[in-house]
Amino acid sequence: MTKYECGDCGNGIEGLTCSNCGEALVHDTLEKEDGTTVQISRCPNDCGKIKSPMCCGSDMVPHEH
Repeated sequence: MTKYECGDCGNGIEGLTCSNCGEALVHDTLEKEDGTTVQISRCPNDCGKIKSPMCCGSDMVPHEH
């Protein structure tokens, strides 16, 4: 399970799950066409992916348990 933590204020989110299959989302990186990367959370069963959470105007940093 991935825990996301804000590097500025320490706020955290833990236990993001897919609403389709109930599996815990895993952290991943998506490479855009221009070569830049975006932090995402994705379903391990390929149901979909979302932009990783943000806090204080920045991406929260993932920590695996």
